[in-house]
Parts: sequence; structure tokens; C-alpha cells
Amino acid sequence: MKRVFSGVQPTGNIHIGNYLGALKQFVELQDENDCIYCIVDLHSITLPQEPKILNKNILDVAALYLAVGLDPKKSTIFVQSMVSGHAELAWILMCNSYTGELSRMIQFKQKSRENESAPTGLFTYPILMAADILLYDTDIVPVGSDQKQHIEITRDLAIRVNNKYGETFVVPEGRFLKEGARIMSLDDPTSKMSKSAKNIHSRISLLDDASKIKKSIMKSTTDSEGSIRFDMKEKPGISNLINIYSSFSGLKVEDIEKKYEGYGYGAFKKDLVDIVVEAILPIQERYNEIRESEELIRILNEGAEKAAAISERTMDRVKNKFGLGLAKG
Repeated sequence: MKRVFSGVQPTGNIHIGNYLGALKQFVELQDENDCIYCIVDLHSITLPQEPKILNKNILDVAALYLAVGLDPKKSTIFVQSMVSGHAELAWILMCNSYTGELSRMIQFKQKSRENESAPTGLFTYPILMAADILLYDTDIVPVGSDQKQHIEITRDLAIRVNNKYGETFVVPEGRFLKEGARIMSLDDPTSKMSKSAKNIHSRISLLDDASKIKKSIMKSTTDSEGSIRFDMKEKPGISNLINIYSSFSGLKVEDIEKKYEGYGYGAFKKDLVDIVVEAILPIQERYNEIRESEELIRILNEGAEKAAAISERTMDRVKNKFGLGLAKG
């Protein structure tokens, strides 16, 4: 079995872009792989967080992991900061990385461009992500295409250490989403759907009620042409809605185009509201069952124990290679 690792930040409600782009893939992978899924809370503090809200968000994401179909009998589910190996390995990797390669990271440039000085954690964020992956001898990392650069630096670090110290890390492969599966912002379909966007109607969160979902979809940006046709370049708004429709309904894009030939955007959007509400209702019901339960805490504690056992074996190997502590030989 291949080892799979991935994680989600606890920085607000998971939206349908996260779900369709990543979480559905997490669920699919767990049937034939050894999967480790993390709530990456250490990553979230690269920017200021309110402690009580952060703690609530950690449990919200954990409950949503289970609600979308992750099975603790098949997957290891835990909170990143409960396993010390993440931070420990990040420091070792930091000492084997260079400021030049980190300064070229696109996400750092985007998040720091408005400030003369940025938090050091934001600069070294890719190293912590690399540590997350390499700590578990990961073979496959399911991520969006926007994370490609992070996978590349992880591979570079693994190869660099292996070449210098001998075989230490498994060199992981990214499993990137198909471009068609990317879900864009409802108010700006040229940008990816985001949890941090100021306009709440730019996204649909998995915990949104039916009235909010309806309002967000009906307000979504389209175009003046009026025909329901997929063309991401010329008609990004309606194409994004067709992607959402296709992802939730299972219908192919061309079948959706035929179904709504001669119909206007209003009728299409109304049907899309029903499809989205129907699809996420079971997720919300399962979420409400487990969110305040002792079962959720038990699953996270057991997951942290399993993850810690794996990470300790990796750290013993790494320390031995580097001559740290009471290294053997």
C-alpha cells in the first residue's frame, strides 16, 4: 500500500472548493492506501489567530473530515501540533534549505507583497509543509495545482538530504487535481474560491444553510450572453457553475449543456441550488451528530498516538543520519 499524507488548515469553514478539490479525493484514496490526514494548526499561526476561535476551528475541521466520509478505521486523523516531530523535523530541514529558494515561493510573495516585513513563519512555511510530508515516509500527496511549488521544494529537500547523508527520506509524488475540478470564486470566477475572501457570497461553505447557499448562487457572476455553455476563457462565471453542477451531480459537462439548451441562467441557477443543498445535507447531518461528541476527541487522540509512533521512527532515523543526540554508530 502507498502512504498518503495531506492536511487542511483550521482557518474557517471548509468550502465546496476544498471539498470537491481535496476532501472527496481524500475519501477515495483511503480505500486502497495507508492514509494520514492532518489538521495543520501550526500552519495557521503564520498569521495572527484568536486562540478560542482557532481551537473551535480545529474541532470543526476534524468533525467535517469525518462528516465527508473519512473513516478512522481506514485513515489516521489527528491535529498537527499534537505530534512534536513536525516542528522538530522542520528545524532540521530549515538548516538544509536556503533563503534564495524560499524567497522564490509564489505564495510568500503574494501574502507579503503589501508589507515591508513579513512574519518569519510565513517565509519558512514551505519547510514545515515539507516536514509534514517527509515525517511519514509519504509516497503520494493529494493537493491542488497551486501547491505544485511546495511539492517541488519538498522533493528537492528530500533528495538533497539523501545525497548528503544517505537514504533518509522517501521522495514523494504530488497527485494534482485536474484543472476542470478547480472551483472558482462565485463573485470573481478568475480567482480560486477562498475562505478568506471578504465577500461571504464568493463561496459556499459546507455548513451554510439553504438560504445562504441560494443567495450566493443566485448572486453569482455570469455574463450577458445568456447561453449555458462551458468556456472558461470567454465565460468563466457560468463555466464555474457548470463545474460545480457536474461535480455534485455526476453529469458530464456536455450533458449539462444539452440539458439546459435554450434555458436562461435563472433556471439553471435554481436547479444548481437544489443540487448543492441536497449534496451537502448529509454532510451537515453527520457533522451535527459528531461535533460535540466524546467520539471526536477520542478519534483525534488515537490518531495522534498512531501518527506519533510513525514520526518517532522517522526522527530516530533522521537523528542517526545527522549524528544528533545519542546517534548510533
